[in-house]
Amino acid sequence: MYYYFWLMIPALLLSLYAQAKVGSTFRKYSKVRTESGITGAMTARRMLDEGGLNDVDVVRISGNLTDNFDPKKGIISLSDSVHSSSSVSAVGVAAHETGHALQHRDEYGPMKLRSFLVPVANIGSVAGPYIAIAGLIFSIDILLELGIVLFSAAVLFYLVTLPVEMNASRRAMELLETGGILNNNELSSAKKVLNAAALTYIAAALSAIMTLVRLILISRNRR
Repeated sequence: MYYYFWLMIPALLLSLYAQAKVGSTFRKYSKVRTESGITGAMTARRMLDEGGLNDVDVVRISGNLTDNFDPKKGIISLSDSVHSSSSVSAVGVAAHETGHALQHRDEYGPMKLRSFLVPVANIGSVAGPYIAIAGLIFSIDILLELGIVLFSAAVLFYLVTLPVEMNASRRAMELLETGGILNNNELSSAKKVLNAAALTYIAAALSAIMTLVRLILISRNRR
């Protein structure tokens, strides 16, 4: 049975690499100031207004890379390292979060599906593996199967997240270019920041898939 745990090694290595990559890339380009002097908050506000989203607020939150868009509240929250910074990293991250706001405006399908999956995915990602393990320890097959089903919902959530995040980054890059917010060199740097961030979502999806595969193999081995 122990060889099942080896399935997690590639995902773990990718996850560690992704975290290191996004951190180092963000730090590198956080030292590169935009030629225009535009900040992360200014970028988000400008792109929102141009997209007809005047009712979406841009606020500051504590933390580092804690940036997010809340569709229910209509708020883009930018972290301390992004909100008032005029770095290429800050502008790229702010544009990415604005991309999510534009997805919500356009009722982008994968984003709607991801929002629908959030409740069950939260339960499945936390409780699923434990329920499956409990079923394995106490030899209760129905618990093992229930854990697998619950965690499958979490895996689906991670998979749906990939196109959502990729699309938000694509929208961000297009608007940064067409709006003349960044010059060509800055655009190239911003793309590197967003590509590094994308690795974290790929790593999360791979880790979830490998965990699910491991649970399924354990289940089949018991039959």
